Amino acid sequence: MKFFLDSADINEIKDALSFGILDGVTTNPSLIKEAVEREKSRGKKIDLDSYINNILKLCNGKPVSLEVVSSDYENMLREGKMLYKKFNKIAKNVYVKIPINPCLELECSNDMEGIRAIKKLSDEKIPVNCTLIFTPEQALLAAKAGAKFVSPFVGRVDDYLRETAHIKFNKSDYFPEEGWKDGKKILNDRGIVSGVELIREISEIFRKQKIQSEILAASIRNTRQIREVAIAGADIATIPFNVFSKIASHIKTAEGMQKFTKDIVPEYAKLFGTEIKK
Repeated sequence: MKFFLDSADINEIKDALSFGILDGVTTNPSLIKEAVEREKSRGKKIDLDSYINNILKLCNGKPVSLEVVSSDYENMLREGKMLYKKFNKIAKNVYVKIPINPCLELECSNDMEGIRAIKKLSDEKIPVNCTLIFTPEQALLAAKAGAKFVSPFVGRVDDYLRETAHIKFNKSDYFPEEGWKDGKKILNDRGIVSGVELIREISEIFRKQKIQSEILAASIRNTRQIREVAIAGADIATIPFNVFSKIASHIKTAEGMQKFTKDIVPEYAKLFGTEIKK
């Protein structure tokens, strides 16, 4: 499974790249705006264009998702083409992020505007990351339209299930992949009992239908979900930096290192020219 960073913070991206295992980056307009404002508050003279250029250069050879802002076919198409034409020449790594359904109302007549935009951009060889997926059928639709990445929102599915059941929670709280039992009933949304289960069902459909689109597990809340989406069949997990930086941590690892350091023989350490501080 590939590891993407869900961030537009240039310093977080640099840190994640330094780990040597980062495969890509996903951004959205809010993350980019916040990151640019932070840089300006530190006295740096930078605009949106140059900031995006810097991210793309840093991630040379690794996909970076940039999102459109409109919610109608014509403008999403125009913005997608503009993003690709303007920024892909920097490092040849731009993926255009399009919502599966940009409709702002619960009932509307333009449910397929996102699909139309994905199909047209894909036909023009512009790689698309389809975002805001909450059902397997949405993922299937996006893949059929040609999306290279389909992005189911794992954590937001879990949030939604708890919200509809009026359960208090923190976003970082673990949500069981087998679902949340509320009395004798397991919470579900159209048969989906958790964000991880959503990944599993999409993975099974793609395998049976021989679909090549990659499943990008988004909205990851904690390190355990990374393991679970990997087992469920995700090709990619896009992870916020505060979760990314905790993947290697475990209390017993820290305890083991303390014991290891305490037990090192000074003569052995000298072989490496290393001074062990105890």
